[in-house]
Amino acid sequence: MKNTFGTSLAVTIYGESHGPSVGVVLDGLAPGIPVDLAFVEHQLSLRRPADGLSTGRREPDPFVLESGVYKGRTTGTPLCIRIPNTVQHSDDYAFYGKARPGHADYTAYTKYHGFEDPRGGGHFSGRITAGLVAGGAIALTALKQKGILIGTHLSRCGGVNDRPFDDPKNDCPVLSEKAFPVLSDEAESAMKSAILAAKEAGDSVGGVLETVVSGLPAGVGEPWFDTVEGVLSHGLFSVPAVKGVEFGDGFALADLRGSQANDPFRSEEGSIITSKNSNGGVNGGITNGMPLLFRCAVKPTPSIFQAQPTVDFLTGENLDFTLSGRHDPCIAHRARVVIDSVTALVIYDLLAGRFGTDWFAGER
Repeated sequence: MKNTFGTSLAVTIYGESHGPSVGVVLDGLAPGIPVDLAFVEHQLSLRRPADGLSTGRREPDPFVLESGVYKGRTTGTPLCIRIPNTVQHSDDYAFYGKARPGHADYTAYTKYHGFEDPRGGGHFSGRITAGLVAGGAIALTALKQKGILIGTHLSRCGGVNDRPFDDPKNDCPVLSEKAFPVLSDEAESAMKSAILAAKEAGDSVGGVLETVVSGLPAGVGEPWFDTVEGVLSHGLFSVPAVKGVEFGDGFALADLRGSQANDPFRSEEGSIITSKNSNGGVNGGITNGMPLLFRCAVKPTPSIFQAQPTVDFLTGENLDFTLSGRHDPCIAHRARVVIDSVTALVIYDLLAGRFGTDWFAGER
């Protein structure tokens, strides 16, 4: 029963939705990485709910750096970020025993023998991702210093498609400033309308998040059990509601011939590149120097305001259950910054394993 991920960089998350705080511990960071408090706050703000598209729970996220930072730089010792919980309505969760469809109520009960904290989903809540976002901000800063950029947009939501990535070096900085992560203004308006229509019906929608990592060197990853795709997927599937991950053209490759699916190599200005990127920047589990491209399928928010059949797992009684409280009609747009953060932490770990921890060390 552990909550730690990573090898060279160990990421540990802790806390419950309605507990005193949530947070993250990063063990294995290089010394000397700049810690930009304004950037950490900015990243947390992208995860925070806004307007009528999201839950009414709006935590201010006044994070506290408990250790591992001195004079604005990482020390190389474990870095702990604690984020107090301040806005909880625990009475909304007085239905313990009634398994909410799509939630982890029943599986948490079977895993922890009834000793789990069920309020707000406890340790299974999306609230726990605040720690990942805060920790991810440190990794994003370290990667940016190496010329590596990460960006995620809401590629599809409510039957509406956004435009694909055109130029990652320009698209990523634009996305990092947008509260609603799309590359097309027309797609933003149509997606928001679809989300609000689902909310009006007491229902919810999901979406597809597409992520690009530019500036990665070739040669990162292992050929078998620790492939780039395998390690990244391991981290990405920890994000609540992610139910599928595909790289490059993903499942669409199954319908192509090899002549269509292969990415031809060429030499250009002294660099080896491919003329297209159907395989998402990976060959044989190892980066090839092209942009790393993948998509995550995010299921519709399971918290909906419609009667659903369920069971009371304490009594065995079948019943109908109608939810109350504060919930998102869509979490895909808020999950964007979580995907960016997990990606940054995983990529940092892979690069530290390839080149050594001090590859990221700052200079005095």
